[in-house]
Parts: sequence; structure tokens; C-alpha cells
Amino acid sequence: MDVLAALVVGLTSGGLFAVIGVLLTLMARLTRVINLSQVAVGVFGAYFSIHITKQPLPQWAAVLIAVAAAAALSAAVGWVISRWLGDASTTARSAVTVGVLLGLLSLSFVVFGTQPQHLRPLLVGPLFTIGSIAITQVGVVLLVLAVVIAVVAWAILTYTRAGVLLRAIADRQTAAELLGVNVRAWQVVVWSFTGAMAGLVISIVGNAQAAGADSMITLLIPGAAAALLGAFRSLWLTIIGGLVVGGAQGVLIAFPALTLISDWVPIILIVLFLLWTQRKEVWDAAR
Repeated sequence: MDVLAALVVGLTSGGLFAVIGVLLTLMARLTRVINLSQVAVGVFGAYFSIHITKQPLPQWAAVLIAVAAAAALSAAVGWVISRWLGDASTTARSAVTVGVLLGLLSLSFVVFGTQPQHLRPLLVGPLFTIGSIAITQVGVVLLVLAVVIAVVAWAILTYTRAGVLLRAIADRQTAAELLGVNVRAWQVVVWSFTGAMAGLVISIVGNAQAAGADSMITLLIPGAAAALLGAFRSLWLTIIGGLVVGGAQGVLIAFPALTLISDWVPIILIVLFLLWTQRKEVWDAAR
């Protein structure tokens, strides 16, 4: 495969990684949770939408059901965590989402079976082509969605009263509670929104990126790598991180001898980033 074409293919996947990373970053900033069940919630909502009736649903109806189901499921998880782990550390709150991830994966096998589901992508085909290089609709829409979510989140957090409350809850939760802010309700709103977006993302992608629930949920890894490159703080660096991860994977696929390494790109980037951020402590200890 031509390197440039492979890079473009990787960048289209980068749009998916970017939007997942943006959702993870929003959760980390506003609820103090690294939500490792983010993609699982979206997958479960999408699968639920195609099993709710025996007759095939219109595409728009399936997407709406997937979004609503993922939002409700995410809100329920958020309510439990905010209700029972309101004062817990970020590590403890995030650890609970690992249990949610494993629970949803097991439940999806019980309810939907272990075989790949016929999840139709919302968008099919290229948006346009440049020579032999095709720019897919899915890749462009997901990248635009990541940017839109980032812009809307920035505008709300910067210019609205709701944004002030959300930032207050994230930075000084106890103080916000003492001032009469309904912390739990606002956190559930954030959980519900990110869950709805996860359901929308999986509905857009369909089975284009992966087949079964287990392999689709692993999309969390490159998304987490993108969020980590943005330090779970910067939405814009997270978007860039998603494109970097996708582009690196695409370039490696162009070389047959390096194809297998492409799946390791997110993990390698995560390890390198963690080593770089911890270098000062290591050097200080060595001295």
C-alpha cells in the first residue's frame, strides 16, 4: 500500500480515536473519573437498538434508540458512582468502571450472543477521492464530531453559568455542595451526555472498525492513548493525539513487515508518555 494512502486511512481511524479520547477527557475533567466503560456503554446501546424488535428498524430509529439506551445506562452508572463514591479518589472511582466494562461485556455475550452483530454503519462509502486516495464519510464525520464536542464544551465551560457550576464541582466538590449545588445531578448529566455520544459514535462506525463486542470495546485503548497525550486535560491535544495514533498505525500498515506492530502503537505511546512524565521523579530518586 502507498504510504500516503495508508496515512490517510490511518487518519480516518484517528477521527474515531479522537472522539473517544475527547469523551474520556471530558469525564476526567468534570467528574474525576477515567471512564474505562465508555466504549462498552456505546456498544451495548447500539446492540440493544438492533435487538429491541424482531423487525429491522429504520436506520434513524436504531440510532435514536442506541443513543437513548447508552445515555440511560451511562447515567445509571454515574448515579451509582456519585451516590456511593462521591468523596472517593479518582483512582477508586475509575476502578469501578473496570467492573462496569467487564459486566457489560459479559452481559452482551449473554443477551446478544458471542457472534458479531449485524450493526449497520450510519455512513458508508467515501466522501470524496483524490486520485487513488479515498476520504471516507465516517472518518470526516467523526473528526468533525470530536471538534464540535470540544468547541461546545469549551464554550459552555467558559461562558455559561452551567459551565461555572461544572468547573466548581470538578475543582472544589465539597465547596460546591456547601453552596447548595446539586453535585450528583450535574455529574449524572455529564455521564448521560458522554454515554449518548458513545452510542452515536458506535452507531456511526457500525462494524467497520471491529466485529464482535469484545473487539469493538478494545477501541477504548487507542482512544485512551489519545486522551493521555492530552493529559486528560486538553481537548485539542486529545484530538491531535487521536490523529497521531491513527496516522502512525496507518503508516505502519503500509509496510508488511511492520503490520503486526501497528496494533501496538497505542500501548507503546501510552508507555512512552508515562515514562516521559515520570522522568523527573526517576532522576531525582537516582540522584
